[in-house]
Amino acid sequence: MSQAVTRSPAPSSPGLLASLDPLLREWLPRQRWFAGKGRPVTGFSLVAATELLPSDAKLGLHHLLVRAHQPLPSAPGGVPHPGDCYQLLIGVREALPPRLAPALIGHVHEGPFAGRTVYEALYDPRPAEVILEALRTRARIGGLRFERRDEIRPDLVPRMATAEQSNSSVIYGDTFILKLLRRVLPGVNPDLELPLALAREGCPRVPPPTAWMTAEVADESYVLGVLQPFVQGATDGWELALRGLAKGEDFSAEARALGRATAEVHTALARALPTVTLAHLQVQSLVDGMTERLQSAAQAVPALRPYAPGLQSAFDALADLAAEGHTWTAQRIHGDLHLGQCLRSASGEWSLIDFEGEPAKPLAERRMAQPVARDVAGMLRSFDYAAHSAGGPPAPGWAAACRAAFCTGYAEAGGHDPRTDPVLLRAYETDKAIYEVLYEARNRPDWLPVPLSAVRRLATGTEAAAETSDPAGSGAGTDAR
Repeated sequence: MSQAVTRSPAPSSPGLLASLDPLLREWLPRQRWFAGKGRPVTGFSLVAATELLPSDAKLGLHHLLVRAHQPLPSAPGGVPHPGDCYQLLIGVREALPPRLAPALIGHVHEGPFAGRTVYEALYDPRPAEVILEALRTRARIGGLRFERRDEIRPDLVPRMATAEQSNSSVIYGDTFILKLLRRVLPGVNPDLELPLALAREGCPRVPPPTAWMTAEVADESYVLGVLQPFVQGATDGWELALRGLAKGEDFSAEARALGRATAEVHTALARALPTVTLAHLQVQSLVDGMTERLQSAAQAVPALRPYAPGLQSAFDALADLAAEGHTWTAQRIHGDLHLGQCLRSASGEWSLIDFEGEPAKPLAERRMAQPVARDVAGMLRSFDYAAHSAGGPPAPGWAAACRAAFCTGYAEAGGHDPRTDPVLLRAYETDKAIYEVLYEARNRPDWLPVPLSAVRRLATGTEAAAETSDPAGSGAGTDAR
């Protein structure tokens, strides 16, 4: 194993990427984590290549950072968009055994891999062991850097996680989970930055990073992956909510506990990292962004247009408050909070995961301080989605009860009830629902009625009062089932 983590970087062979090009053009757009779906790939450029296992051995392993070039709008200032950079782990074999058939990329006919088969290496236990060993030994391999905070056992058996989203994960012996970022950017990534900050604060609601891997390329640093403790027996909040809905069970107690967990994370982040005050100019800039997104979405989705004036009123109300001198505190937040980003352990404790933020946004924007209402709004919208996703008609009052319970739990642990600032909360919920309308119209038209139902409520300004009120403070709606 030590030989695998002390090799030199692969030679910068001009034939390496050229030989893979036709295979990657076919394979890459089919991957769940590929961000450029619907646009042709016009070419690739090699950002970095590192040999982890030699290609002339029975099993070769290469780590690649590859930029995919596609027709895209120009970057600010009229500069052509450079294309997205993806992290690839390419396995090389003479032929694939049947167990690795789902990992096939293709057969190479020329270049350094000529006559051999290349595949997605994370499906293969041996390459996954190589990565863990590099983390365990704090290896330096070419431009790759492997760091760790805690000890790692060397004998953990890896397996590829099946529930893939915008990244890929490998589970090691039910002890650790390695999240490998697929679409990578240079700079500080909040998916490592925020859990490290929370670990220093001793916050138990977020699994602390055990180890991580980065790449140093041309004086720029890329975060490539984070190893964290695996929460055994955990169920994500989305699955748990749908399961409860299918059985007709009340979910408000879980929503209330999740609200407390979210407030604890926000409180710890406010202690660990600087907070700022948003006054008139900062809030107006925020409102301008919301307005621009509304106008763009209404242009793209005709069904949204009748509600645009009412939705705009949510943003105008926030701008008016700021103009009157009202200020808000902003801090680091999760940035993409929903039920799928939360885990409930077998003991009933909630954890928050995946602090990457919205992957489509620039890192600088994801790392900006924002009001905690943005995270709260994301979770409130998630309850609404769950209510419409269980199959059959939504249970009457289920989403309203969960939304109220979440806010009650948040107030219990955070000392501030999000419902006491209805103008800010409505603005963020409106912005989120507009995003959902555009996403569903482009990707899942059958789901468009879900965010449109929220849009109708939000456009009248009655959403906050009708959907999150909890006069008794119990966190449970009387008609929730």
